[in-house]
Amino acid sequence: MVSPFRMKLPSFVMILMNIVVVGISMSKSYGAISNDIGKKIERINKRGPYLGIVVPNSYEMNPLLNSSSFVADGEFPFLDFSGRRFRFGELGNQKVIVAMTGLGMLNAGITTQLLLSLFKVKGIVHYGIAGNANPDLQIGDVTIPQYWAHTGLWNWQRNGDGPNDELALEPTGDYTRNIGYLKFSDYNNATENGKPIENFLNNVWYQPEEIFPIYGTPEVRQHAFWVPVDKDYFIAAKKLEGLKLGSCVNTTCLPRTPMVVRVKNGVSANVFVDNGAYRSFLNTKFNVTAIDMESAAIALVCIQQKTPFIAIRALSDLAGGGSDLSNEGDIFSSLAAQNAVHAVVEFVTL
Repeated sequence: MVSPFRMKLPSFVMILMNIVVVGISMSKSYGAISNDIGKKIERINKRGPYLGIVVPNSYEMNPLLNSSSFVADGEFPFLDFSGRRFRFGELGNQKVIVAMTGLGMLNAGITTQLLLSLFKVKGIVHYGIAGNANPDLQIGDVTIPQYWAHTGLWNWQRNGDGPNDELALEPTGDYTRNIGYLKFSDYNNATENGKPIENFLNNVWYQPEEIFPIYGTPEVRQHAFWVPVDKDYFIAAKKLEGLKLGSCVNTTCLPRTPMVVRVKNGVSANVFVDNGAYRSFLNTKFNVTAIDMESAAIALVCIQQKTPFIAIRALSDLAGGGSDLSNEGDIFSSLAAQNAVHAVVEFVTL
């Protein structure tokens, strides 16, 4: 019998789906949608469809709300539900719903699922700031990755086992060695005969998420690691290249004017990465540019709900430091947030 401490824990996706199902139950006795709220949602949806604008935090959202490009709806400026505030208005030439998620994968996934379950949404545009894993790019640059992955789901391998040894529960299809692993001893300071000394932490193997798409069979899992953004959205985003972005905070300016660039990969996990060695590993192993804590969660919800999605992330610092700009994130996070908003406004107009 498998010990309960060794069984695979449910991914954040399964947890948030359970929360959302309970949260949108129509039974008033269980504290769900009241008749009043239900009628408001029905009236709101008659005005749709909407483009969902999903943003992690208030300091990233407020520049958009304060922008002259955003006009709040006069009748329904916002609707509060299940701890979230959904703001309605127009951005450019589009009807939009703006929702702040809060920090991390679970918050981002729950908010996105609520948005898609409650309202008539035709697509999701997610934006914010991110750490940078690509030394060829600079603080203030706005990145648009083609693929996103959740790099926080691991199988931590038993000490003494190696790449040729099966992982726990691998034969049942729960885990895989197809994606790759991080070997902790590669980052030891000490060596023996020119080779790293083995480390008790051994290896962690990156795992795909279990997903249950609406176009699949209920309770029959599929797997996803790299989740692509919408093909048409990504093509349209190319038109943002050449967009003029801000480069100074007060009297402190960047070495060059930031630019919008489409990149290959971005990753997310419930980890704030401020470590140069791990940044370098992610860039070398997975060709990663943007590192954040929400985008992959939103991507995983959207692929299961068959909803077009794209993420636009402005770089606020070189993760782990190493640039010639001191205290990068402290100085330039506001500039990065404003550049992300500028890019989003232009993209929605497209």
